[in-house]
Amino acid sequence: MSRALREDIGSGDVSADLIPASAHAHAQVLCREAAVLCGAPWFDATFRQLDPLIRIDWRFAEGAPVPADSILCELTGPARPLLTGERTALNFLQLLSATATVTQRFVQALAGTRCRVLDTRKTIPGLRSAQKYAVRCGGGENHRLGLHDMVLIKENHIAAAGSIAAAISAARSNTPALAVEVEVENLEQLRQALDAGAERVMLDNFDHPTMRRAVALNRAHPRPALLEVSGGVTLESLAAIAATGVDYISVGSLTKNIDAIDLSMRFGGSVR
Repeated sequence: MSRALREDIGSGDVSADLIPASAHAHAQVLCREAAVLCGAPWFDATFRQLDPLIRIDWRFAEGAPVPADSILCELTGPARPLLTGERTALNFLQLLSATATVTQRFVQALAGTRCRVLDTRKTIPGLRSAQKYAVRCGGGENHRLGLHDMVLIKENHIAAAGSIAAAISAARSNTPALAVEVEVENLEQLRQALDAGAERVMLDNFDHPTMRRAVALNRAHPRPALLEVSGGVTLESLAAIAATGVDYISVGSLTKNIDAIDLSMRFGGSVR
């Protein structure tokens, strides 16, 4: 939050300085399209850092659906900090609401199935925890936060270790408390990952018939893993993927392909 404000304000808000320091104002934040509200804590913190006298009254709760052309909140307080914080606060709100809104669409597309939506590490640098919070607001679930909280063995790790079994063995030795996931590209690699005891297996760019064979192979194994699908996932393909019987679908576009929610702040003039 502080970094975002410093980035915008720099040596000072020369436009807000045109307003008398004693002036107070009232403003409303308008949401032009249907959305899931997310980011109110960041919005509030922006103005709290600028002036704790600013009052914010929310009309919708965090995580709530918002109809198009709704007033999200009203703000009252010193005019200068209201003007200074406007863009930074809206940037957080429109970005996080966008992630929550898109996530909810994916979650709703899986309604009635046992499959769950996961995010990825394809996030805006410096905003990962915020975006993963937004995914949860939209009803999705978080994959690993970073490189430290789960072992994910991918193609290059396998090549460097020599085999899937060798990579999993090294993971068990180095970080025994962490879950191990292996990304596989075919059914033979899936067998190797299961035989080596992976808790989760990521099916990378499998077509639907091969996904079904992977689910059957996994269920027949004495130590079945959780199966995650990744690669080329769209809203339209979700139902067919879930029907194969996999446990998770990871979707990078939740946090990567952001189409910000259309928000604006409108001032109603000075108040005393």
